[in-house]
Amino acid sequence: MLEKEEIDSPNLEELKSHYRSIITLLGEDAEREGLLKTPERVAKAMLSLTKGYHMDPHEVLRSAKFKEEYSQMVIVKDIDFFSLCEHHMLPFYGKAHVAYIPNGYITGLSKIARVVDIFSHRLQVQERMTLQIKECIQETLNPLGVMVVVEAKHMCMQMRGVEKQNSITTTSDFTGAFNQAKTREEFMNLIQHGYL
Repeated sequence: MLEKEEIDSPNLEELKSHYRSIITLLGEDAEREGLLKTPERVAKAMLSLTKGYHMDPHEVLRSAKFKEEYSQMVIVKDIDFFSLCEHHMLPFYGKAHVAYIPNGYITGLSKIARVVDIFSHRLQVQERMTLQIKECIQETLNPLGVMVVVEAKHMCMQMRGVEKQNSITTTSDFTGAFNQAKTREEFMNLIQHGYL
């Protein structure tokens, strides 16, 4: 059975009040039966969707940092994520692919996915999120190189404005050994061809 996520924030009541006002400003009756609990639900949802502000991604990596002489590429691909675009506060979602080449230290594989989650659980733009993931891993593990590729669909493009349903945005950033085209090409080949 799934456990209900507990949302405990000193800002909950104030957020509820603001969402009640927004519902009214949109022309709805905030006291209507179907909307009575909506301000609280939305406030809790927003606190959950932005919980990354209260987490330290560097500490997540350090909590499972191990000395290891492995010096080949480590890839965690197809990391599902969702985030909120900071321009319209509409979701964008997709997959992140992360690689690093250890320099004496590795981290738990799940910690890479947790770093993606932390940065995606903030008001974001895809370009900044890609950069933040790369910088966090580079600064914390000091590997020989890091590369991050993020592929996402943006609801702000699908639901409003140009209304393009099938467009995908891809961003990438890299450091160190990934400055070599051959290393980047190896990474791209490995994330595009599944071996499982």
